[in-house]
Amino acid sequence: MYAIIETGGKQYKVEQGAELYIEKLPQTEGDTVTFDRVLMVNKDGNVSVGSPTVDGASVTAKVEKHGRGTKIVVYKYKRRKNYHKKQGHRQPFTKVVIEAINA
Repeated sequence: MYAIIETGGKQYKVEQGAELYIEKLPQTEGDTVTFDRVLMVNKDGNVSVGSPTVDGASVTAKVEKHGRGTKIVVYKYKRRKNYHKKQGHRQPFTKVVIEAINA
């Protein structure tokens, strides 16, 4: 059994027990979060696709930890203009573990 959910502007294929790194959520570590935007559910070969979401379907997950990803270097440069700018970025994330798919 698996489902496709949408969170943080991205879509993820989830199964029970799967670990996901998603965009940062406001919940604290140890809390449970419910994802209501379920786009598709495959339950034992029976596929139900929503338009845009499946009615009555939800996915519950437990927030395991928060963190920041690896550093990405952004470097802007214009030749012959004496212009260069170096900037770093670390994207915050939330690690969740899928507990149940309710469909």
